[in-house]
Amino acid sequence: MSAYATILATLQGDTQLAGILTGGIYDGAEVSDISRQATPAAYDEYSELKPCAILKPESQAPASPHPDGARLFVTLWLYQQLGSVQIDAARERAYHLLHRTTIAGSDGLWDVRHANDLLGIELQALGVPAIMSRYVATVNRG
Repeated sequence: MSAYATILATLQGDTQLAGILTGGIYDGAEVSDISRQATPAAYDEYSELKPCAILKPESQAPASPHPDGARLFVTLWLYQQLGSVQIDAARERAYHLLHRTTIAGSDGLWDVRHANDLLGIELQALGVPAIMSRYVATVNRG
């Protein structure tokens, strides 16, 4: 399992985070964004967005001192219909799951660190509040 897939599995496998994000945690490598067509479970019976998230691979760049070392950046986008109480709680839970952790996968161990958050975003496409959290995993590309 790749570093990205392992980070996604860590988030999706946490029952506390799943209890906060009742609309689900989606793989941004499989769906490009949250929508009624691509992620119908993210919406309730009134077509309102439930608290949900999508993890997206962002970029990968070489990292010293190892010749095959790299840093993989991923973003966790959190959405909810009104306010930000649930997505802020989800942001904190994701931080506790990922920041300063070593995650093991089939091709090695990865050190994951929180890089930054963007708070108070109003997402025009969905017309809902959002939060974006960025994480960086140090990986071996060799």
